[in-house]
Amino acid sequence: MPDPTPVAQRSDDFLAGGGELGSLTRAHDWAATSLGPAADWPRSLKTAVRIMLTSRQPIWIGWGPELIYLYNDPYRAIIGGKHPWALGQPTATVWSEIWTDIAPLLSTAMTGDGTYVESQLLIMERNGYPEETYYTFSYSPIPGDDGAPAGIICANTDETQRVIGERQMALLRQVAARTAEARTPAQACERGLQGLATDTHDIPFALVYLAAPGEDKLRLQGTTGLVPGHAAAPPVLEPDDTVWGTGAAAEAEGKPWLRPVDPALGPWPTGPWREPPRQAVVLPLPAAGKSGSRGVLIVGLSPLRLFEARYRDFLGLVAKQTAAAVAHAEAYQAEQRRAEALAAIDRAKTAFFSNVSHEFRTPLTLMLGPLEEAMAERDALPRRHVELLDVAHRNSLRLLRLVNTLLDFSRIEAGRAQAAFQPTALAQFTRELASNFETVTARAGLRLQIDCPPLPQPVFVDPGMWEKIVLNLLSNAFKFTFEGGINVRMAPSADGRHAVLEVADTGVGIPSHELPRLFERFHRIQGQQSRSFEGSGIGLALVQELVRQHGGGIEADSAPGRGTTFRVALPFGQEHLAEATLVAGSGAAGPDAARADAFVEEALRWLPAADLPAAIDGDDIHAPAAAHERAHIVVADDNADMREYVARLLGARWEVVTAANGEEALAAIRARKPGLVLTDVMMPLLDGFGLLRAVRADAALADVPVVMLSARAGEEARVGGLEAGADDSWSSRSRRASWWRACAPISTWPGCGARLRRCCARASSAFATWRTMRR
Repeated sequence: MPDPTPVAQRSDDFLAGGGELGSLTRAHDWAATSLGPAADWPRSLKTAVRIMLTSRQPIWIGWGPELIYLYNDPYRAIIGGKHPWALGQPTATVWSEIWTDIAPLLSTAMTGDGTYVESQLLIMERNGYPEETYYTFSYSPIPGDDGAPAGIICANTDETQRVIGERQMALLRQVAARTAEARTPAQACERGLQGLATDTHDIPFALVYLAAPGEDKLRLQGTTGLVPGHAAAPPVLEPDDTVWGTGAAAEAEGKPWLRPVDPALGPWPTGPWREPPRQAVVLPLPAAGKSGSRGVLIVGLSPLRLFEARYRDFLGLVAKQTAAAVAHAEAYQAEQRRAEALAAIDRAKTAFFSNVSHEFRTPLTLMLGPLEEAMAERDALPRRHVELLDVAHRNSLRLLRLVNTLLDFSRIEAGRAQAAFQPTALAQFTRELASNFETVTARAGLRLQIDCPPLPQPVFVDPGMWEKIVLNLLSNAFKFTFEGGINVRMAPSADGRHAVLEVADTGVGIPSHELPRLFERFHRIQGQQSRSFEGSGIGLALVQELVRQHGGGIEADSAPGRGTTFRVALPFGQEHLAEATLVAGSGAAGPDAARADAFVEEALRWLPAADLPAAIDGDDIHAPAAAHERAHIVVADDNADMREYVARLLGARWEVVTAANGEEALAAIRARKPGLVLTDVMMPLLDGFGLLRAVRADAALADVPVVMLSARAGEEARVGGLEAGADDSWSSRSRRASWWRACAPISTWPGCGARLRRCCARASSAFATWRTMRR
């Protein structure tokens, strides 16, 4: 039978396992230390050592008065180059360089009170050089067999990479935040250096040098950590610089390079450490494109860290941020220069408009004067002369209104608008202005409702400006409304602080994506149905500027198919207006009849000319054609005066049918095939190009010659018209013959107007140009 007596346990079984440190501990001559042989150790020490050797946490134990040092395998990364020498040594000897930091904590623990610290900075020398480390650890007392503290056990967590990483991330955020609003390269460098100054642990000092494109010399932009005028920070680094080695060859490699810090150039800053940097790194700052500045960032290295991969990568990010900040500042400067150049162009354009408008007004006045004198004697003139005078007078007034609009806009843009605000019974004034459109809306079959009850108090307005605001809004509403009506309403705002004008129509409406651009100068909505395609494109922009002159605001609400509502809000009172612009007033203002008549007269010309005969005889034109020579011509133009003019020129020799837009023209062409179509390019409903495509797409009409008339200038406009109808049959011999048969009689007819002769000649020239381009 087996012997039931247990085998005696070995005295060093508590040291079993434990990896390398277990073997070293078992083999160590403990009898030569104050601990004595391991077999004689107190039970509490044996238990603690057993726990330490089997733990995966870095742990060390100090025992006895000298705190003889024991540690486990995971602790080797902490002890570093002192392994395995440290095993069995007194703790004061092992950690002599940090003894002043840990001795008070150990003394506290040996009295029976444990200690705990987080992210403690310890300058250790475990690999032959001092290095910055951070640890979270606790010192817990271990009682001896008599119950009194006989040693300590310490569990450690290395926090070095976390602490340094967080610190470096904070610095990068500082640099990014401080340089975000930099507007010049010098400002970017200055603010970047301010950010670097927040982390002197990693960057005891720094310098930034930049060179403009094409320059060899680097010029100092700023420093941090160095006193002004420091010997190592000269204002200029020459190409053969020896202090930092910033020659062309070094920079060409594009990689950072190390330079020793010369003590003779000191004193050098130490930052939070006891000694200054021994090395610096020079980091290239590459130029952003050919027009960018290049440079270098020189950074003093921490004396307590090796220039290893993490440190190098961090400083690389600092250099990239600095270079990016400089590039962004230079881009901002370039954009500012472009903006200033555009502003100068805009100012020049405004001045041009202003000057040209003034120059236009003189000949216009001299034209209108004789015309009005002649019209005063219209009863004594032949009917045809009266009609010609009406056309000339009407279009002279229209041109004058356009010139005045440009002049108003240029004055506002130039800050030279001369407003005279006076207290006005605005509801009454607005009602009188809106009533001017009663006749034209009635002729168009539209309803005009005016709801402008008296306001509780007068509103300070410039009467002339307010007229333009109201008349432009009404004209705009009429232009885009074909059914329903227009409502004009004025009332106080809900809060009682503003007078609000609403001009609402039931017109075609505006797509939502076009609303943000509604008040832009010269912006026109493509493909929008309207009574006329004519207009300068600055009416609503002018309205907005005039409203702003009054300290008010304007907004629009619209959707396709349900109409548009414009709301103008002007504040009550006068506090928002400059005192110099205020004038005394009676509270009542009357509209300028001439200005209102010009708007109404133009609106009337947008209506279909139902009273025009289908064929117009030019009884004042020479050389009438014989009946058998009369051909059929369709003339399409949205300008009634232009339609009448062209029809009058051609009416004596050909039979002319007029149309106000492309759709009417297409209907007339399909009803009776003409010998020639003369069409404007820009028309509502269907423009000239759309009409041309429709004619070419119809097999029965494809051979009808089409001449496009337009006020657009330039060879490209003429060729564009030809290209719009350029198919195979268009370039055939028969089509050219038809073209010439249509153009030649017109251009050679003695009674034909010079404008039409030039148009036909240009059409022929453009056709030849187009043929050359096609080849």
